[in-house]
Amino acid sequence: MKGYKGFEPGLICRGKQYAENTVFEEEEAKICSCGMHFCENPFDVLDYYGFTNDNGDFNEFAEVEALDEEKTNDNRKFCTKKLKIGAKLSISKFINACVDFAIEKTSTCIADNKISSGDSARIGSSGYFAQIGSSGDFAQIGSSGDSARIGSSGDSARIGSSGNSAQIGSSGYFAQIGSSGDSAQIGSSGNSARIGSSGDSAQIGSSGDSARIGSSGNFAKIGSSGKDCVICCAGHNSVVKAKKGSWITLAEWEYSEEKERYIPKCVKTEFVDGERIKEDTLYKLIDGEFVEV
Repeated sequence: MKGYKGFEPGLICRGKQYAENTVFEEEEAKICSCGMHFCENPFDVLDYYGFTNDNGDFNEFAEVEALDEEKTNDNRKFCTKKLKIGAKLSISKFINACVDFAIEKTSTCIADNKISSGDSARIGSSGYFAQIGSSGDFAQIGSSGDSARIGSSGDSARIGSSGNSAQIGSSGYFAQIGSSGDSAQIGSSGNSARIGSSGDSAQIGSSGDSARIGSSGNFAKIGSSGKDCVICCAGHNSVVKAKKGSWITLAEWEYSEEKERYIPKCVKTEFVDGERIKEDTLYKLIDGEFVEV
């Protein structure tokens, strides 16, 4: 059986170091206990490894193949004693795999699965746990249910999600992504993406150049690895990192006893020059200053 596996950065899973194009073996295989785990559906991998980790870094993904009996208790997560790790997939290729899987494995659109391979598609879903895949350009995708998984590989896609715990991936250029639910995970690898999130605890990762990322929710974690990006966080306790040549805006809030609500204490913008403000380093605004975290 072939499938996909997620890893922490460096191809590490549960403390074990893996490598590309290598076969690994373990003595036993038991779901959630021992053996090596993977999923046939790349969308399912996101339940265990989202697009980004807690530091705003992209997690890693690879194609795998079970070379021994595979075991499962839900037909979504599998484990085996012998697993071949294939080529590591870029975020763009992993998102494409999600879209391709949805299109290839689903022959008809049913309540919780929406697929499209044509340009200018319009896809809407209101159910929970929806899986939406689109490979055409100029797609318009809207989802209002919780725990939606949305993958788009076409250029100029417009993706909107209002449910909590959404997982959104886009590999096309000029994507416009909006999320208003809490705990959203958003990954974008195309250039010139525009990403907006208003929910709390969002995790956003972008590897494309010239990205524009805005977040108004609290506790956002944003990592940008593209060149010449602009990231703005209006929420409290947000952390951001970016590449040299990018701009970061952070906000700090404090509670006012007089007004009985939080009020802005400071809003500050810094240029990532690589020296005073380092690239690939998480920053938080504390007492009006950018502080490494």
